[in-house]
Amino acid sequence: QVQLVESGGDLVQAGGSLRLSCAASGSIFSINTMGWYRQAPGKQRELVARITNGGNTNYADSVKGRFTISRDNAKNTVYLQMNRLNSEDTAVYYCAADQGPRRYWGQGTQVTVSS
Repeated sequence: QVQLVESGGDLVQAGGSLRLSCAASGSIFSINTMGWYRQAPGKQRELVARITNGGNTNYADSVKGRFTISRDNAKNTVYLQMNRLNSEDTAVYYCAADQGPRRYWGQGTQVTVSS
């Protein structure tokens, strides 16, 4: 089992920044891709960004140039730096970790952007 704990969600004004963190613990061997997803009210959960063990990244088009995902393998932690936030970024943000065919999820952290 892998446990994921997110932190860093908050209420922020449009144009502001936040950094989310996700710490993995438990049976963390062979975790490959870690990523961030988000779900806004009434919408499906969507990929925001993900990063492999080797550092390869990909981003949703809506966050390219504004968000940066990074990973500290020594700390088993993945980060999401979010800049120039806007109201459309308001959502619950979930951390995910892929271990073989299995995906683990965190409990989510709320990001609210006020205009």
